[in-house]
Amino acid sequence: MCRWMAYSGEPILAHDLLFRPQHSLIDQSLHSQLGATTTNGDGFGIGWYGEGPQPAVFKSIEPAWNDSNLREVTSQLRTPLMFAHVRASTGTAVQRSNCHPFRHGNWLWMHNGSLHGFHDMKRELVTAIHPSLFPDLEGSTDSETLFFLALTFGLTDDPFEGVARAVGFVEHTARSQGIDNPVQMTVATSDGVSTWIFRYSSENRSRSLFFSTEISTLRKLHPEVDALHHLSEETRIVVSEPLRDLPGAWNEVPESAAGVIRPGRDEMRNFAPIPAA
Repeated sequence: MCRWMAYSGEPILAHDLLFRPQHSLIDQSLHSQLGATTTNGDGFGIGWYGEGPQPAVFKSIEPAWNDSNLREVTSQLRTPLMFAHVRASTGTAVQRSNCHPFRHGNWLWMHNGSLHGFHDMKRELVTAIHPSLFPDLEGSTDSETLFFLALTFGLTDDPFEGVARAVGFVEHTARSQGIDNPVQMTVATSDGVSTWIFRYSSENRSRSLFFSTEISTLRKLHPEVDALHHLSEETRIVVSEPLRDLPGAWNEVPESAAGVIRPGRDEMRNFAPIPAA
């Protein structure tokens, strides 16, 4: 369906993340090995935190591999926290407002997967979004709707609970309409300091998701890899597919799990939807 990457750590040139790895996100947009679709050419987006209070986003409906502006922008863009996403549409329009990552205030959000039956549930899901948030809903995707539901259910106060309540509400709505297995998701969201990740599906068969091994461990395993010596101990990368074939570098996020990447101690925990009242 889609492929995404989240980076947190030492400020890094975005070009080095997007283009340089052996199986970079740009390569995955053409040759995905683990995704539901091999080609992800229905637009792309990057979001990053820099000088201002809000993250910046750069999106396009062009295929990522064919956009010269992306190479130009990322060749001069250095950031400590970046989201990147290549899209394969699941039926909604190919337009800029439907490209990830989505932004609200200082929050970014991106999603791989789908809400099965979204067309039939859309009215109930969209009208559940808090009235103060509704005017900021720009696109028509299930992914952005899930983001705004999470915001409605408390994402900014407690991301783990906000996402769990949003997913629980979607599953409750689906059951009421006889829709089976509505949620398929790997999600990343950030406030610019911490990044939360989620892997879950209603049928317990989620899309792939991996996080990088601690840099200090990787340096011991692969002292010959020069790039590892330029990354800080806090550096973490979360990806839909590994960026290169480096033994010991990638760890699969468990099924029905959520985690947080932050300065200091990271955390991984079980994830389960909170049923709607």
